[in-house]
Amino acid sequence: MLALLTGFVLFAQNPLATSIDSTKIKVGAQANFTIKATVKSKDRVNFPEGKLFGQLEVLESYPIDTVKKGSTYELIKKYGLTQFDSGRYVIPRLPVVINNKTLQSDSLSLEVSNVKVDTLKQKMFDIKPVASQPSSNGWVWWLLGSLVVAGALAYGIWWYVNKRKKQPAKKKADERVVSPIEKATELLQNLERKELIKQGAVKEYYSELADIARMYIEEAIHIPAMESTTTELIEAMHNATQKRKMLLKQETFEQLEQVLRTADMVKFAKSKPLEFEIAQDRSRIETTIVVIDRSIPVNQPEEDTTQAWLEAKRKLEEAKRKRRKRNLIIAAASVAVFLLAFYFSFTAVRAMLYGETTKEMLEGQWVKSEYGVPGITIETPHVLKRLDAAAIMPKDSYALFKDMAMFGDGKPFGNLYIAVATLNLKEPKELDLGTAIDGIIKNWEATGAKDILVKDEEYRTPDGVNGKRAYGTMGYPDPITKQSIPVHYDIYVFGQEQGLQQVILLYKEGDEYAPKIIERVKNSIEMKNLNPQQQQ
Repeated sequence: MLALLTGFVLFAQNPLATSIDSTKIKVGAQANFTIKATVKSKDRVNFPEGKLFGQLEVLESYPIDTVKKGSTYELIKKYGLTQFDSGRYVIPRLPVVINNKTLQSDSLSLEVSNVKVDTLKQKMFDIKPVASQPSSNGWVWWLLGSLVVAGALAYGIWWYVNKRKKQPAKKKADERVVSPIEKATELLQNLERKELIKQGAVKEYYSELADIARMYIEEAIHIPAMESTTTELIEAMHNATQKRKMLLKQETFEQLEQVLRTADMVKFAKSKPLEFEIAQDRSRIETTIVVIDRSIPVNQPEEDTTQAWLEAKRKLEEAKRKRRKRNLIIAAASVAVFLLAFYFSFTAVRAMLYGETTKEMLEGQWVKSEYGVPGITIETPHVLKRLDAAAIMPKDSYALFKDMAMFGDGKPFGNLYIAVATLNLKEPKELDLGTAIDGIIKNWEATGAKDILVKDEEYRTPDGVNGKRAYGTMGYPDPITKQSIPVHYDIYVFGQEQGLQQVILLYKEGDEYAPKIIERVKNSIEMKNLNPQQQQ
C-alpha cells in the first residue's frame, strides 16, 4: 500500500508535459515537439539537446519561452523534428534535469508518409546547373588594398623625412671660415642675430644650437655627431678623447649632455625653458666648444684621427642598419597582424557599429517563437526582446490594462522594426479593433510622424482568428537631418478573451530586402483560436 501511494504521489507531482502539433507528416516536413516544465522561480532546468531524438532528426532547437502562472512558471521548450524516410517513429523518453534531479518526458509516436507524385500529370525536369553569382566582397579587397597603399606611403614619407633631413644653415657659412671653432663661433653669432627667442621660436632656437655643437664635434673630433643620439654622442666622445689623449673634465661632458638633453625635450616633448635657462645653455655650448678645442692635441697625426673617425662612423652606420632592419620587420609583422585581424573581424565590427544589413538578416537563420499571453507565434530574423510597456504605452491607455507584454527587434522608425504585444483588459468590455489601430497611429503622430496614409481591411489568420489589418506609408523626421523619411508600416490587431494581440511592422522605403523580410514575417503569424465560434 505504501509503495502504491508513493508512486501515485510522485506521478501526481511530475512537472513535465509533452506534446506534438501533428502525429502525421510528409517526408521531410517538420513536426513541432514541445516539452513544458512547471517550476518555481528559483528552480534550474536543463532541457535535452542533440541532433537526433531516437531516429528523428532535430532541425531546430528553439529558445525557451517563459509564462508566469501565479506563483509558478511554465518553461516551454520547442524542437523542430523531421525524418526523410517513411514509417512510424517514436520520440523516446528524454531526460530533463530540474535542480540536479533527472525526470523523463513521455514518449510520443510520429507517422511519416511518402509524398505521392503522379509522373503522368507532373513533368519531370533535369536538375538545373549551378548558377554563378558575382562576389559582393570586392569592396573588402579595395579597402585592404587602400590600407596597404596608405601604409606604404606613410612609411615612404617617414623614410624621406628621416633620411633627407635638412642640413642646418651653418653648412652655408662663409667659405672664409676655415677652422671648426671659427665656423661654430660665427654660427652662434648668427643665431643670436635672428632673435628667435623674442619671436617665441624656442624650438627652432634649440634645434640650431644643438646642431651647431654637433657639427663642431663632428668636424673637430671626427665622430659622427650629426647622426647620433645624445647618448651615442657622449659615449663616442669619451672613446675619442681617450684615444686622442684629450684632457677633458667630466664637467665638460655633463654640461654638453645637459644642453643636448634640454634641446631634445624642447623638440620632442614641447618643453619651454625660461629665458635665463636659455641664456645659460647658450653660454654652456660656447664654453664647451672652446674647452674641447683647446684640449685637442696639436701634433697628433691627421691619419690617425681620420681613421678613428671612419671606424666610429662605420660602427654607427652598422648599428643603424640593424636597428632599421629590426624596425622594418616589426612594422611588417604589425601590418600583417592588423590586416589579418581586420579581415577576420570586419563583419563583426561593422555589425557592432552599423548593425546587421537587411540582406544578412534575410539570408541568416530565423527564429520561430511564441510571445505573450494569449500567445502569438511569429518567425523573425532575431529573437524579439522584451520591452518596457509602461514607457511605450500612453498613460491613459496603460491604465485600461491589467497585464501587458511587449517584445521587439530593431529601433522604431529605423531601417527595420518588428514588435509584438499582448494586452489584457482590467474590466470586460467590447473590443473595437479600429480604435486600437487609431491609438497606435496617434501615438506615432505624437512622436513626430506626419502625412500618415491609412488603409484598413478585415484579416483572418490561417488558424481562423479574425482580426483587422491597417497598412500604408508615413513620413518621419530623420534625427540628424530632420528631413522627412518615407516609412512603410503594417499593423495586425486581434481581439480574444478580453485582450488585444498586436503585430507591428515598419521599414524604410528604398530597402531592397526589407519588404521580403516583412512578407515572410506576415506569413508566419500564428495564434490559437480562443473563440471557436469565429470558425463559422
